Amino acid sequence: MNMNENLDLDQLLADMPESLGLDAEATSAAPVAKPKRDLSQMMRRIPITLTLEVGSARVTLQELAELGAESVIELDVLAGEPLVIKANGTPVGRAEVVVSGENYGLKVVELSALDLDGLRG
Repeated sequence: MNMNENLDLDQLLADMPESLGLDAEATSAAPVAKPKRDLSQMMRRIPITLTLEVGSARVTLQELAELGAESVIELDVLAGEPLVIKANGTPVGRAEVVVSGENYGLKVVELSALDLDGLRG
């Protein structure tokens, strides 16, 4: 599923709090009490990219230039160790690789102390 297909920018803008100054009429007219919007409702629809980082390796430019089709580079992660889950580049937990149908998937092993529960409703 392509996350961009689910993004409805018009709806997101309509749900933004008007206190951000997006409504020119509201700033020129007398203040009117408006119901507060639940910001977490809007945040739940913001797409993010999850990636699974296998590991990394430091190489010199010379070593990079010498890489070929059958080259092997040792990574800084032990075989079988859980891999890092990143949300938009920020580490949020660890997972194992699984097969889901014809695709790879990830099985969450642990999540970091991020307050992800605050977005649940």
